[in-house]
Amino acid sequence: MHNLDLFKEQISSSSPKKIIITTHYKPDADALGSSLGMANYLKKKGHEVLVVTPSDYPSFLNWMEGNDEVVNFEDKDKKKWVGEKIQDADIIFCLDFSCLSRLQEMGDLVKSSKAFKVNIDHHQDPEDFAEFTYWSTKAAATCELVFELITMVGDKDLLDQDIAECLYAGIMTDTGGFKHPNTTKNIHLVTAELIGLGADNAKIARLIYDTNSLNRLKFLGFALTRRLEILEDCQTAYFAISKKDLRKYDSRTGDTEGLVNYALSLDGVKIAALFTEKKDGVKISFRSAEEVEVNKFAATHFKGGGHKNAAGGVSDLNMKETIQKFEYLIRENKHILFNQLELINEKNQ
Repeated sequence: MHNLDLFKEQISSSSPKKIIITTHYKPDADALGSSLGMANYLKKKGHEVLVVTPSDYPSFLNWMEGNDEVVNFEDKDKKKWVGEKIQDADIIFCLDFSCLSRLQEMGDLVKSSKAFKVNIDHHQDPEDFAEFTYWSTKAAATCELVFELITMVGDKDLLDQDIAECLYAGIMTDTGGFKHPNTTKNIHLVTAELIGLGADNAKIARLIYDTNSLNRLKFLGFALTRRLEILEDCQTAYFAISKKDLRKYDSRTGDTEGLVNYALSLDGVKIAALFTEKKDGVKISFRSAEEVEVNKFAATHFKGGGHKNAAGGVSDLNMKETIQKFEYLIRENKHILFNQLELINEKNQ
């Protein structure tokens, strides 16, 4: 972490600033929750705050306080205006991503801005682009780090129910509903504080996990019955979703969210993947159990990366070629992928 006093000076309420907050392309609950949580906090300190996302995001996140004021950079009518705001900003907060390429088209705008840049993130291999960085791979979520940072600068009394619910949402989802190995003692302590501030955990879980359109449920049934493939000899399962599949069920952003976890939930499966066909290639989500490190696999073979048990990647090949490449690589590398896990199992026997 860089100089905390410098950060405190920058956000001091004695000198109102023009602040931009942004996050990665196709934001999830941690990305949007940390952005809106931070935005609501900075507004209470008297700053002029604008949250800009590089793309749209799932509608089941629209309940967060401040959502109505979020600007989508893909809105053609807003691009020039947003670009001017970025260049004119005093501070730019970059939340839940480790390198500016995650902003896609917005990345160059942020890089060229003379604003004081803040990066708060928990992903691996951060790019050195910010004047102040609060980064830890030990954190389960960026929302956890936002809570800690606000507390560290002595502004815990500014936290309220709206901020607490934004931060709780990001922590809940990035821990898989508190099921993943990153659910630490600190996570429970932080969420206890957030609930104490008024975060309605049952409401948030319902809004995120139990708010589905009919088409999304039909799509889920279709994917489970028609698109799930299992490589039993490799303890691997995956879904391959085509553009035609997405059109058939009128899929919206977020409709494939969590699908990969169904593959990982199969008894005996240690690696799961979701391949989604896009107009510019194939987007890939990887998940793994226990000590299997899919982030290294994604980085080495699919231009990706992420966390040990949750990573992403892309492929410029078509869907058929991408699946063939994946199956080949899994079989060729399974002794490496599963070696550490086997050693641990042998030790525990």
